[in-house]
Amino acid sequence: MSSKLYCTANFKPKPGREEAVFKALQALEPNAHREDGCIQYTVTRHIDHPNAQGASYPIVFHEIWASREAFEAHCNRREIQAFFASQVEADDGDVEHANVCVYTDEPHDYDASEL
Repeated sequence: MSSKLYCTANFKPKPGREEAVFKALQALEPNAHREDGCIQYTVTRHIDHPNAQGASYPIVFHEIWASREAFEAHCNRREIQAFFASQVEADDGDVEHANVCVYTDEPHDYDASEL
C-alpha cells in the first residue's frame, strides 16, 4: 500500500502581482526540499500550448510527500504558515485566491497485503 500524498496548491494572484507571488513561492522550495518526506516540491507557471487548452490558476505547486505525516509537518512549518498568513489570508496579500487539494494513488477498494 502506498502512503504517498500528492498535493496541488493553486494560486490566483491579484492583478499585476503574478511575478511577486511566483518568486515568493520559489523562495519556499529550498527549505521544503530539505524536509524529511519531501519527494517533489515544484512551483510551476501556466503557459499557453495548443494541445492544452484547459483553464487553470496561473501558478501551481506540485508536491509529493512520503506520507500524510510528512505533509502535515510541512504545513505546520512557520515559513509555510507565514506565507499563507501574509499572502493569502491578509487583505493586503498578493494572492486573490488559493486552492489546495490532496490526493492518494490508492483506489478505494485496494486489497493491500500486510507485511
